[in-house]
Amino acid sequence: MIKRFITSRILNNLHKGKAILIMGARQSGKTTVLKGLFPAQPDVLYLNCDDLEDRNLLAAETISSMKQFAGKSKYILIDEAQRVQNIGLKLKLLVDNFPEVQIIATGSSSFELSNQIMEPLTGRKYEFYLYPFAYQELADNFGEYQERKELANRLIYGSYPDIVTHPSEAATLLNHLVGSYLYKDIFTFQDLRKPELLDRLLNALALQIGSEVSYNELAQLISTDQKNNSKVYSAFRAGIYHFPFTKLLYKSA
Repeated sequence: MIKRFITSRILNNLHKGKAILIMGARQSGKTTVLKGLFPAQPDVLYLNCDDLEDRNLLAAETISSMKQFAGKSKYILIDEAQRVQNIGLKLKLLVDNFPEVQIIATGSSSFELSNQIMEPLTGRKYEFYLYPFAYQELADNFGEYQERKELANRLIYGSYPDIVTHPSEAATLLNHLVGSYLYKDIFTFQDLRKPELLDRLLNALALQIGSEVSYNELAQLISTDQKNNSKVYSAFRAGIYHFPFTKLLYKSA
């Protein structure tokens, strides 16, 4: 398994009376990091909120109900936390009433999770952002020489875990990531329903890499108004997605 730098940072901030939130793009390895924090420890409760039964446990809104499912757990790990309704309030109740328990939650869609937790968890959280593999993480695992040989592929296809571990399927996997996750979350974030507009904006932004971005100029290039263009671009500025226009790069390679 490729060691992630974020793991040591998380472990250094345990039991300080705050929830730990691991945010980042989909498929960047958050679940793997979460499960790898406390291997084989009996006092860990892991909840996968993609699962209805686990999600229902977190639907509890009373301290007594929370105490019942928490049991004697020292750590409660909540994966895909954004799927739980009013998750910010639930995390606040856990942090305030179970100070001996370390709460660690992940969210696949950072802006979605942030919108739900920002106010309830003010002063009660540490936030960590998980990116795809860093160059040094890969070099530490595969060796500096081998990783330098892979640089061209990394620039084209990116360094998402699934792409790194399945290099022969890189193009197919990248298309899947962009089409299934990138578009889906941006449309949810800004209530956009024009995929062709996003395609044109990606091309326009790719042509302006290294230059100052102008909403007016982009609006002219993609034939839309500044307001719509600003909505799409703000999704990228949220810091969620780090597909460095690889979809466009490998299409033209």
